[in-house]
Amino acid sequence: MTEETHSTNSPCKGIMRDPVHWLAFGFGSGCSSFAPGTFGTLAAIPVFLLLNETPLWSYLLITLLMFLVGIWLCDVTTKKLGVHDHSGIVWDEIVGYLVTMIAAPQGWLWIVIGFVLFRFFDILKPWPISVADKRISGGFGIMIDDVLAGIAAFVVLHIIAYYYIAIP
Repeated sequence: MTEETHSTNSPCKGIMRDPVHWLAFGFGSGCSSFAPGTFGTLAAIPVFLLLNETPLWSYLLITLLMFLVGIWLCDVTTKKLGVHDHSGIVWDEIVGYLVTMIAAPQGWLWIVIGFVLFRFFDILKPWPISVADKRISGGFGIMIDDVLAGIAAFVVLHIIAYYYIAIP
């Protein structure tokens, strides 16, 4: 057993040399010793800004592909680390935030609201997010609870946007 494969405290020393693990760790943002999920979600903002310039169908397709690739990335990395859903694996936060921001209104206010809502649902994990988090394992399990958190945040974001835009 090497520190590179089994350390839960500092996997970034060796893992970050591997492009698969670098992606699973959200371009390195998951290496933060404090709130890696929050830093992973922050890393999602530039990704969102790039995708936001594409047509909706393209945004949806890329988000779906990132979800599917994420299942594999997270599965490979969690096996390498020997820890289920290591806190540094934040690709799921990136995809969850992208789900939150589907067809969101334009502007930094909405980017911040989406960020806060996604983190709220991702951290608290209300039902059914908590069920998925506890009962589904592997790469799919790592990804699906964040997608569900993203869907919940998406719904709330769009309710807020509807009332904010509809009522001046």
